[in-house]
Amino acid sequence: MKILYFAWLKTKVGLAEETVEPPADVTTVGGLIDWLARRSDGHAAAFADLGAVRCAVNQDFARTDAAVAPDDEVAFFPPVTGG
Repeated sequence: MKILYFAWLKTKVGLAEETVEPPADVTTVGGLIDWLARRSDGHAAAFADLGAVRCAVNQDFARTDAAVAPDDEVAFFPPVTGG
């Protein structure tokens, strides 16, 4: 699974992207976030306030209950506002 981090999430995690192999029981975005948050202090900091994190699975916006699969691309980014 390819994970992409944007903006301040990239800074907190210390990576723009990584390839991971979550356990088989990680089947949703929420489960993936929980698993990623346990990988390092940086990951934990990035996901500490889930109200400030948005997600896309294969370039489609996704909620925490959205399914994820081993070949997916999952991106995490802050909410974007226009003006």
